[in-house]
Amino acid sequence: MADETYKLAGKVALVTGASSGLGRRAAVALAEAGAKVALTARRVDRLEVLAAEIAGMGGQAAPFALDVRDPGAIEQVVADIEAAMGPIEILVNNAGVSVVKRPEDFTLEDYDYIHETNVKGPFFLAQAVGRGMIKRGDGGKIINISSMMALRVLGKLTLYAMSKAAIGQMTKQLALEWARHDIQVNAICPGYIETEMNYDHWRTEAGLGQIAGMPRRRIPQPDIMDGLLLLLASEKSDYMTGTLIPVDDGQVLM
Repeated sequence: MADETYKLAGKVALVTGASSGLGRRAAVALAEAGAKVALTARRVDRLEVLAAEIAGMGGQAAPFALDVRDPGAIEQVVADIEAAMGPIEILVNNAGVSVVKRPEDFTLEDYDYIHETNVKGPFFLAQAVGRGMIKRGDGGKIINISSMMALRVLGKLTLYAMSKAAIGQMTKQLALEWARHDIQVNAICPGYIETEMNYDHWRTEAGLGQIAGMPRRRIPQPDIMDGLLLLLASEKSDYMTGTLIPVDDGQVLM
């Protein structure tokens, strides 16, 4: 299965939010390129199904329960993964949530829910994985999934946009701080992509209207991220760090 272009065979990759959507697709893409993938999310039953699917394709993957809002659970799952699969060399910080409201209607609970999942969790996960990379001295790759909302604005997404902008700045800061340890930290900024969560929306009148207003009048599928994800996970990106790269079919230009 391994694609020699990216040379991921034998690499251990951790993907958060792997039970659905972009995280699920990222896990499959990494496994197809030869990586051994640690699948993490709260819905372990879905991770087990995905692990079996990857095994059926000739790949390697294992499920691990994780709520990224719990720093203690993060430390434990990193230890469990490394004990079972080996040192983590690639981290895909994908887990994320959103709440759609006008700014005046957001609650403290909304704020905590979004920022604990989208900012606190990714930081402490990068920290836990980064410590191991620094200790071993072999470098590594951290790929944060931000959003085009780190680069532009849209209505009713204030808290989500704030969180994804924070991920963008975190990416740059970690890239600077850990450059001397040969750890490359980059972010992918997806636009609207069709996933299980929003599948029905894109078939409503409102969703079709959004698509009609997009530069290329189409809604991409999750596999549009594969090429960039595999590039950033491989040695081909050794001279790329601190970058925020849109993968949005031109939506950021709207």
